[in-house]
Amino acid sequence: MVGAGIFAALVPAAAAAGSGLLIGLAVAAVVAYCNATSSARLAALYPQSGGTYVYGRERLGEFWGYTAGWSFVVGKTASCAAMALTVGYYVWPHWAHAVAVAAVIALTAVNYAGIQKSAMLTRVIVALVLAVLAAVVVVVLGFGDVDASRLAFGDDVSVQGVLQAAGLLFFAFAGYARIATLGEEVHDPARTIPRAIPIALGITLVVYAVVAIAVLSELGSAALASATAPLADAVRAAGFPGLEPVVRVGAAVAALGSLLALILGVSRTTLAMARDRHLPHALAAVHPRFESPHRAELVVGVVVAAVAAVVDVRGAIGFSSFAVLLYYAIANASAWTLGRKVIPGIGLVGCVLLAVLLPISSVLIGSGVVATGVLAHVLSAPARPARPAEN
Repeated sequence: MVGAGIFAALVPAAAAAGSGLLIGLAVAAVVAYCNATSSARLAALYPQSGGTYVYGRERLGEFWGYTAGWSFVVGKTASCAAMALTVGYYVWPHWAHAVAVAAVIALTAVNYAGIQKSAMLTRVIVALVLAVLAAVVVVVLGFGDVDASRLAFGDDVSVQGVLQAAGLLFFAFAGYARIATLGEEVHDPARTIPRAIPIALGITLVVYAVVAIAVLSELGSAALASATAPLADAVRAAGFPGLEPVVRVGAAVAALGSLLALILGVSRTTLAMARDRHLPHALAAVHPRFESPHRAELVVGVVVAAVAAVVDVRGAIGFSSFAVLLYYAIANASAWTLGRKVIPGIGLVGCVLLAVLLPISSVLIGSGVVATGVLAHVLSAPARPARPAEN
């Protein structure tokens, strides 16, 4: 979760919410907490690769499981492309698409080699990113021209704008699904996953809130909404232009960390769906040495590289948010069947509301892609073999 989202999502969120940005962040955090709680409860019962694809299938039926899995795969594929392009624009703006494709190829190779190497590299990346974010906060709050009045709510705040900002900021919180999708590769998953998800979310919320307050109090909502690199702009405005290249490198490293985890999660959901023959069964193969779904890794890498060569970053963020919010709506609906309905109920309503209030282009494209996949699933049902029985 602590990745490129905080570098990329603040600008469109500020454009939507204005001075209500922090309210949008709080709303996104509440929905993310409900989703995380529901996911943790379900992961304890079903510690398998696939996340909500498995939960929806087991609690609501095959149709809803497939819809969740398809939404996750297409939504996170868009996220992968957005993160790859973030690397490109920070490292070499004139060749952003080429750098993005190269980043996808490199990290696909890392994932192909197995989960242990991926986890170790992720820890290094997160440590570097946290150091950069801490430097931004210290410089801006300690030496910048901060003004507490810039945090006040003005006349530009609207309910729709705040909720749209929350939907866009949700893009930065959505990483905890990857913990659940790795259920088969985690030691003692019934105990580890329910603890890991809320801890990760809590740490991420604190980091994001502190960074958002620092940047907003330095730039104000109007300047933040028009920024191209908000954290770099904030340290420059605070009188430390020499720190700007460090922040840009940190953003690129953060995007690489996000991309690493995203490719990992998409390939594991692809593995689970291929096992049930909702995707080509050949993708269910596991490498005998690395114990990774190597065919799924390669196919996901090729698709993401192709998308990253042509897409727009902001459009990818909006589309990804729509599909992932639908994914979590199904997670909450699945958790609803377990009892203790308040949290999954809030999460379900929150996910649907934030999804439909995203920019209209994201809603239309997202609805079309999800509906196309669901229709293909329904039409192919008579020819598809039954799901293999559990051992």
